[in-house]
Amino acid sequence: MSAQRKDAVDTIIDQWAAVRPDLDTRAMEVFGRIYRLSRAMGDRADKAYAPYGISRGEFDVLATLRRAGEPYTLSPRQLSSTLMLTTGGMTGRLDKLERAALLRRSPDPHDRRGLQVTLTEKGLTVIDEAVGAGLAAQTAALSSLDDEQAGQLADLLRELLAGTQGSQQH
Repeated sequence: MSAQRKDAVDTIIDQWAAVRPDLDTRAMEVFGRIYRLSRAMGDRADKAYAPYGISRGEFDVLATLRRAGEPYTLSPRQLSSTLMLTTGGMTGRLDKLERAALLRRSPDPHDRRGLQVTLTEKGLTVIDEAVGAGLAAQTAALSSLDDEQAGQLADLLRELLAGTQGSQQH
């Protein structure tokens, strides 16, 4: 362990070392912290998005439409595949966002059986403000690292993510 202060994961690792000194717990140290960080940041995101009347899942839908560029339109199928959601899960989110006038569904002019989902002006305003609030919460959490450390962490996490995605394919 580095000279950093001990955290809850260190306590768990120490407990395992006492009862199972044969275990290599490095992976537990890394993924335990990633899991705890993910939960903490999820809670911060919830708080950041709440003033806009949206949840993280709804934010994801609006952000996906916003990132698509003008005219901020995708099919429900494109949204589902990008967000890795079932059609049922997507329908519930779309229903809520449409009731809030943040998006609208309309017939797809190129496929009479299909629909298009488009951000409304209100939805565009909400997502632009919410993404700023979410980034502010993330930036505040990252402030304990300097720019070089944050870059190193991003690079290491990219490598770790690529490695875990590669191992799923085998």
